[in-house]
Amino acid sequence: MNLRESIQPNKLPKHIAIIMDGNGRWAKQKGMIRAFGHENGTKAVKEAVECCAELGVENLTLYAFSTENWNRPKLEVDTLMKLLVNSLKKEIKTLQENNIKLSAIGCLNNLPKKVYAELQEVIEQTKSNSRMTLTLALSYGSREELLNTVKEISIKVKNNIISPEKIDESIINEHLYTHGLPDVDLLIRTSGEQRISNFLLWQIAYAELYFTSVLWPDFTKEHLYEAIIEYQKRERRFGKTSEQLS
Repeated sequence: MNLRESIQPNKLPKHIAIIMDGNGRWAKQKGMIRAFGHENGTKAVKEAVECCAELGVENLTLYAFSTENWNRPKLEVDTLMKLLVNSLKKEIKTLQENNIKLSAIGCLNNLPKKVYAELQEVIEQTKSNSRMTLTLALSYGSREELLNTVKEISIKVKNNIISPEKIDESIINEHLYTHGLPDVDLLIRTSGEQRISNFLLWQIAYAELYFTSVLWPDFTKEHLYEAIIEYQKRERRFGKTSEQLS
């Protein structure tokens, strides 16, 4: 039996999020510059997206560029932005053929104008697709997202649009960048690092965490199958006891 056949279709995570880490180290191991790693990482992105669509995963969120990544060397940042534009142009056909809707979260106004324009064009062209939602976290930081959420709700409270007594989890969810998306069920991080790195802190409250030493450019469908199989083995109790679940 191959790995895909071991996956239980009725127990798929509805929302997978991936911290795509290890491009730079992958390139360094091969004696190449970091940009070479980022370029090869786009192949792993395509494979992960196609794999999730084929399996029936409804939502996939990829941590593509953090707010902290702006502090990297200008050449690397410029390369990442160029890769993003080229990838969007190249993959629009794949998104359409696979009925995948593209979305993006983060401080998108900080993106270069060309990147922002290309991103918005692909989002517009795929907005009616319904098989899967692919969300790119770009210029994204979870603490910044939470700060903006608090500010927006505070303004509404001040203007008597929302009463403090009415603020609950659903109100907070409505004001997050990810409004409309379900909470993350499975969070995957590649490259052996075992930390969250300011990614979807609210949304992963009950997510299963899966860490692998595989560097992102080497991450294949088989590695994604392994992560999902491990997820399906775990008992998700959400505060209840095993006896209550059974």
